[in-house]
Amino acid sequence: MRILSTWISAAGALACALAGATASHAQQTIRVGWTIPAEESKYWMMRRPVEFPNLGKAYNIEWTQFQGTAPMTQALAAGALDCATQAPLSLANGVVGGNLKAYIVAQHVFEKPGGFSVYWAVMDDSPIKKIADLKDKTVGISVIGGGTYGPFAMLLQKNGIDPKKDIKLVEVGFAVSEDALRQGRVDAVNLNQPFAARAEAKGGTRKLFSLSEEMPNIVHILEACRADFVDKNPDLVKAYVRDITSGMKKALANREETLKVVSEVLKAPVPVLDTYLLKTNDFGRDPGAAPNFDAIQKMLDIYATTGMLPKMSVAQFKHPTIVAPLQ
Repeated sequence: MRILSTWISAAGALACALAGATASHAQQTIRVGWTIPAEESKYWMMRRPVEFPNLGKAYNIEWTQFQGTAPMTQALAAGALDCATQAPLSLANGVVGGNLKAYIVAQHVFEKPGGFSVYWAVMDDSPIKKIADLKDKTVGISVIGGGTYGPFAMLLQKNGIDPKKDIKLVEVGFAVSEDALRQGRVDAVNLNQPFAARAEAKGGTRKLFSLSEEMPNIVHILEACRADFVDKNPDLVKAYVRDITSGMKKALANREETLKVVSEVLKAPVPVLDTYLLKTNDFGRDPGAAPNFDAIQKMLDIYATTGMLPKMSVAQFKHPTIVAPLQ
């Protein structure tokens, strides 16, 4: 949790630093948090801004990269961000622990049957053959408390492993997860695209379990904005959501250019990205970036049933008009 604490402090400092901004500036600029991977609509906005007529003219974006969704939840709650990538669990934890009020305005990716599911890998020669074998082992996860933690924790619990007591859980960013596993710093670690494709191409690793085993049709990441910011600046947020919608359409319509855009952001070679990105073995994407509120509610219900969250309704995250797709 040390990394989370650092982010909380940073978020508070950033909020203080920005407190002196003028009202007019605040109404023209959105402070947006982002991470990797799987935010193609935002990557298009960052790397191909000329494709979005309003961006840089009608409004501006201050982009800040984070390691995962949980730190961005803290930054939203602290008022240091206006909008950010979120996972359903992270967002719900912000409501419970940080009194965060937010609207879900768009969705980035979800898991679909037959597509890619985030999974935990071990080395081929590892004695770990099943989830129960993880007891007393060092296990990596992108962010403790982030979007992958919920179904991960439930899978461990179902197999007799207490994720808080029976393993040493350490934070390992997706970009370095493969190296951490190969170097022996962790016994198992979660892999996401494009890093899973890269590891599979090299060989020597094997899948232990995937999140879809516990929770099918997971909504991995969505876009959320602070409710007070949306309520004060509805036209500004509408412009942002229109561009998120447009960015998703551009990403899906022009795969060749999307490969280049994602390569620029992730620093991953196009040939590696080409093995999965926007193919059947990738995550699913709604063509209009529309949030699947029914699926998100099912996830919240599962978290409540397992005691990870109090019972919660997704209705609190719905704005009546500001939600993708917006034209």
